[in-house]
Amino acid sequence: MEEGKKQTIRPDNQLFYDAFVASPIGIAVEDLEGRPLFVNPALCTMLGFSEEEMRKKHCVEFSPPEDAEKDWAYFEQLRAGSIDRYQLDKRFFRRDGSLIWGRLSISLLNNRPSSLVVAMVEDISERRTTQEDLLRHAGIVESSQDAIISKSLQGAIRTWNAGARQMFGYTEEEAIGQSIFMFVPSELYDEEKEILRRLAAGERIDNYETVRISKCGKRIYVAITVSPVRDEEGMIIGASTIARDITERKLAEEALSKMSQRLIEAHEEERTWIARELHDDINQRVALLAVDLERLKQNPPRMAELRRQLEERIKQLNDLAGEIQALSHRLHSSKLEYLGLRSAAAIFCTELSDRQKVKIDFCSENVPRDLPEEISICLFRVLQEALQNAIKHSGSQQIQVSLSVELNEIRLTVRDSGAGFDPKGAMKAQGIGLTSMKERLKLVGGTLSIDSQLNSGTTVQARVPLGSKGSTREQADRSSSV
Repeated sequence: MEEGKKQTIRPDNQLFYDAFVASPIGIAVEDLEGRPLFVNPALCTMLGFSEEEMRKKHCVEFSPPEDAEKDWAYFEQLRAGSIDRYQLDKRFFRRDGSLIWGRLSISLLNNRPSSLVVAMVEDISERRTTQEDLLRHAGIVESSQDAIISKSLQGAIRTWNAGARQMFGYTEEEAIGQSIFMFVPSELYDEEKEILRRLAAGERIDNYETVRISKCGKRIYVAITVSPVRDEEGMIIGASTIARDITERKLAEEALSKMSQRLIEAHEEERTWIARELHDDINQRVALLAVDLERLKQNPPRMAELRRQLEERIKQLNDLAGEIQALSHRLHSSKLEYLGLRSAAAIFCTELSDRQKVKIDFCSENVPRDLPEEISICLFRVLQEALQNAIKHSGSQQIQVSLSVELNEIRLTVRDSGAGFDPKGAMKAQGIGLTSMKERLKLVGGTLSIDSQLNSGTTVQARVPLGSKGSTREQADRSSSV
């Protein structure tokens, strides 16, 4: 059909024409080739073209290339008479190159001298975006490991996701329509009623820790966040609950609390034992020695007898020293036994820092809690000695302590930035406890290295191989024989 003829064609019925022009829905009348003959203002506005521009295009030109073949296939069925109408949601190009979603309804008009096609397009872009958002949100909700539940203000369950199924054991069919109280412990009914009351008042509950019960009766610790759900007019019509399972964390906290209580009780028992040992045994023996020595001072016997009695008192003192030493070994830090080397060392550094008013930075890496006892005690004593030396002799106000495991070896490093000293001279003089640290480390197959220069600080590092007790003993034997 020629362009001039297109311009002169008008609908026969004035009422139809008025409705065509005024319709808020986009309408086009096309020939069977898919070329627009008439387009109404709504369609021009929707797609951004003028009426003249629209009539110069083919209907396929409004479709993205990837949709064009499928769209034309429907139109071909219409032309062939296989169908006389169809409807689909599709994308349309606008004049500025952007895309909108429209609901296209096509009908064939056969009651005219030449068949025509009426196409009506409703802009559904906003609706489509909302649907996509809902689908995306639904996907997130369904794939979440947290339980996500919606309920009415009376507590009736409305939605139930996969996370809720996993956490509580109820299927969606079993849960929806039931009361939220079905997995609330009876002693917490008042708590849930209070939550519903606060929700009805528009309040949001964030990260509230409580207990719920699964289908099999297991108690589950959860952290819940509950938000009001409002309708289009802003009225609160229900609530959305997100529940996260924190059972493992709560059980760990309870175990830690029990461990701390046992540690406190053990400390008290140990203090009682120490007091009894000191009072009933060591103090009594020291007092008797003092009385004997005072008697010898007041009434000294002849030299031979004095020598004999002094030797006897020396033996008693040596025995007493041995028992005190045994007691000190018995009193090795109970923190080591209950907390392990890493935690005991960290606590010691903190306590010493507070007591001596010196900054001690402690860090650790890859240190297992179950180190052999002899290695833990050895390194703890080396740490004590090295820190006391640094505080006493270096003059440094900041000390770094690191404890780490690398290449099957545990390393303790104590570093200060103080006065420094000559390590060789100190070792020869048997000074500052360095020899005792070295000998202690030999017993567990370890080594001690010291890097120090005058006015440049000191670094003390103890290194102990990790292995079986047997191999540690063999290494210690080899170290002592060198």
